[in-house]
Amino acid sequence: MKNILVPIGTSPDSHETLQYAVDFASQFSSDIFVMEVFNVSIKAGTLGNVTEKVAENSIERLKEIIGKVDSKGITIKIATYNGSIISGLKDIDKELGIDLIILSTRSNDIQNEDLYLGNTSGKIIKQTDIPSLIVPKGSVFKPYKTILTAFKSGILKRKRILDPLVDIKKKFKSVVNLLMVKTPGYSDEDLKINTALMDISSQLTLTENASTYLGVLEHFQAQHPDLLCVFRRKRGFFKALWEKNTITKSEFYAPIPVLVLSVKKD
Repeated sequence: MKNILVPIGTSPDSHETLQYAVDFASQFSSDIFVMEVFNVSIKAGTLGNVTEKVAENSIERLKEIIGKVDSKGITIKIATYNGSIISGLKDIDKELGIDLIILSTRSNDIQNEDLYLGNTSGKIIKQTDIPSLIVPKGSVFKPYKTILTAFKSGILKRKRILDPLVDIKKKFKSVVNLLMVKTPGYSDEDLKINTALMDISSQLTLTENASTYLGVLEHFQAQHPDLLCVFRRKRGFFKALWEKNTITKSEFYAPIPVLVLSVKKD
C-alpha cells in the first residue's frame, strides 16, 4: 500500500481524518497525499491569475491542516485540482497510482446530522473504482483484530480486488470472517465464493435477509468487528447511492471504519 489519498473537505474536523490516515499509513510506510479541489472558470475580463491565487489559498489551508497532525515521519504531499472531485481523483490516480482513499463520512455536509455519507463522500464511493476506507467522525486508529466481510455474491472477477484486505490482514494478523447474505432473487451462481476470499477467511456464515445491510445488522453485535469490509456494486451494499449521492443513517450506519473494495461496474 504505497500511496494513500485523503480528500480534505470543509469540515473543521478534517485534521482528525488526516490524523487517522497518518496513523494507518505509518503501519505500511505509505506516502499520503492530501487533496482539495476548487472550481474556477476564467471568463473574459477576469484577472488571469485568479486560478493561481485560489490554488495558493488552498495550499495554505492544507498546510494549516497538516500542521495540526502528528506526521510520525510519514511524507504528506499536497495536491490541488481545479475541477470536480471525481475528475481530480481520477487524474491523480492515473498519474501516481492511488492504492487507497481514506475519507470521512461527511466531509462537507457538516450541518446534516442525518447523513451517513454526504454528497462529496458519496460521489467518491459511487463514481470511482479506487478502494476506500470510510472513517466515522472522531475515530482514533487502532489495529483491526476482527474484520467482517459481507457480500451477497462471492464472485470476484479479479483476484487483486482483495489486495487492500489481504494487506490489512497480514499487517495486523486480523481474523477475517465472511458473511454471505442471500437476498431475494439470488442465483446459485451467487453462492460460489472466490477461492482467494475463502483462503484468507477463518469463518463463513450464511444468512437470508432482504438486503446485505440487514444481514450485517443481524450479525454485527455477535461478531464485534473492528472493520467492516464490503464490495462496491450497483446492486450491492450501497444500493441507495445509485439513486442519489448521499446515504442517510436510516439507510446505513456503521460505528466502525468501512473498507469498500472496488469491482468493475456491473
